[in-house]
Amino acid sequence: CLEPGDAIRCFDKQYEHKGKCCNRCQPGEKLVSECNGTEESVCARCESGHYQQGWTRERHCAPHDICENNAGLMVKTQGNATHNTVCQCQAGMHCSDISCQTCVENQPCPRGFGFVAAKAVARMSSPCEPCAEGTFSNVSSKTEPCRPWTSCEEKGLVLKAKGTNSSDVICAELSRRSSLSVLIPITAAIVTCLVGICIYCLVHTGEEGRKQVQMEARKPRENQEHQQAQEVGEDGLPVQETLLGCQPVAQEDGKESRISEQEKL
Repeated sequence: CLEPGDAIRCFDKQYEHKGKCCNRCQPGEKLVSECNGTEESVCARCESGHYQQGWTRERHCAPHDICENNAGLMVKTQGNATHNTVCQCQAGMHCSDISCQTCVENQPCPRGFGFVAAKAVARMSSPCEPCAEGTFSNVSSKTEPCRPWTSCEEKGLVLKAKGTNSSDVICAELSRRSSLSVLIPITAAIVTCLVGICIYCLVHTGEEGRKQVQMEARKPRENQEHQQAQEVGEDGLPVQETLLGCQPVAQEDGKESRISEQEKL
C-alpha cells in the first residue's frame, strides 16, 4: 500500500487519478469517463468538425479552423479527427501577419519586379521580387513574372543594346559589310576544298591511264614472242613445212627428207 505523500509514477500515455494510473485517450478521441477501481478510462471519437491531435485526458475535442471567405481565406487541407483544417489566402492575396487569420490583396509588382509563384503559394509576403540579371519586367502586374532577355543570336541578329531589369535587349540585323566578312571566308574555304578534290582526282586518273597504256603496249610484244617460240624446234632450227598426202608436214631445215616411194605415189 502507498503511504500518504508517496507519488504515483504513471507511463507517458497514462495519468494519475485518485491514486490510480488511468489511460489517456488516443488521437482523434476525447475522454468520456475516468478510470476507477474496476473500470478503465472510457473514450469516444471526436464529433464531426472537431479534432484531437495527441494522447489526452480532455473531455472535448478542438473545433476545426474555419477559412472565412470574407477574410480572403480558402481551404488548403480539409481537417479530420486528428488534424486541424489548414487555410491559405485566395489567389491575388497574401497573409496580413504570421498568424494568417486574414489576407490582404497583393499590390501590383512594379516595373523591374516580377510575380513569384512560390512566394504567392506561401502567402507570407508580397509575391514580388526584383528581376535578376538577364530578366526583365516592363509592366506593373499582379501576375506577370520576370521574363528572360531575347536571344539575338537565336534570331540571326546582333546585340545592339543590353537589357535592364525593366527593358529587353535591342537586336539589329547584320549589316551588309558584316555579312560579307562572314560569307567570304566560308566561300573561300569551300572553293579551296573543291579545287583540292579536283586536283586529286585528275592526278589519280592520270596514273591509272598510264598504267593501262603500258599494259596494252606489252600485249602485242608478248604475243609475237610466243608465236616465234612455237616456230622454233627443239634443237633451235627453223621448221619448214612439206606436203605428205596432200597434208602439210613440218620438217626441220638441214634434215634429209625421207618420204617412201609409196607415199610419193
